[in-house]
Amino acid sequence: PVADFEDPFLVKIVTLDERCRMQQVNDGCFESIDLVPTQALTLTIPAIMSARFIYCMVPGTTKTEAVKETIEGDIGTHCPASILRRHDAAILYLDRDAAGLLSAE
Repeated sequence: PVADFEDPFLVKIVTLDERCRMQQVNDGCFESIDLVPTQALTLTIPAIMSARFIYCMVPGTTKTEAVKETIEGDIGTHCPASILRRHDAAILYLDRDAAGLLSAE
């Protein structure tokens, strides 16, 4: 899996898929996909979970499905952010758009 909840490393190099790279173009970070790097550094799940406090901000509609899966889906590597539900001091800030697919419960 891309996310390993027990990864022994704190940081690692990952290969960015085309969807991720196109998001960088669509977000205005790069003018074309040819300019987007094919690899990046990422913090591993254990590195993130070792933080005393975790604050996540999700604006807009781009990540509505990921937000729904994070909050309402099963905890697992299919949705790496779902593990944040096991952290005692993780706070997720959403605007109305980002929360658009959440159940009304």
